[in-house]
Amino acid sequence: MRQSPNRLVAVIFGAVYVLVGLLGFAFTGGVGFIATQGGLLLGIFEVNPLHNIAHLLIGAALLIAGLSNARAAKGVNITVGAVYLLLGIVGFFIGSPDNALNILALNVPDHFLHLASAVVLLGVGLSADKDVRAATV
Repeated sequence: MRQSPNRLVAVIFGAVYVLVGLLGFAFTGGVGFIATQGGLLLGIFEVNPLHNIAHLLIGAALLIAGLSNARAAKGVNITVGAVYLLLGIVGFFIGSPDNALNILALNVPDHFLHLASAVVLLGVGLSADKDVRAATV
């Protein structure tokens, strides 16, 4: 992993997102599976059970890719980064508690966190390990 920034970032982000997904369940008792309002993780990030499961799946994909090889890590970093960029932007339009499309119970801090994750994942995925062609996901 020392030789591949993509593997290192994928493992770190993967571990963090798995932890966040698990921790989120401690704050979503009594919250509907796709409720537009959720419990507050760390007092600021709104989550519901579907949001927690999304974090677990994304974290697992990043961890598996990061522990596999640089090609897989680069592909997953780019893919997850692109999805988070889209989610971060779209979130500003659908992320209110009165919008039925807000099935992940997104709030403004979530949007900024998704955009920050996108910048790091896309930045590393697109700029590091230039000799490695990204795996298509």
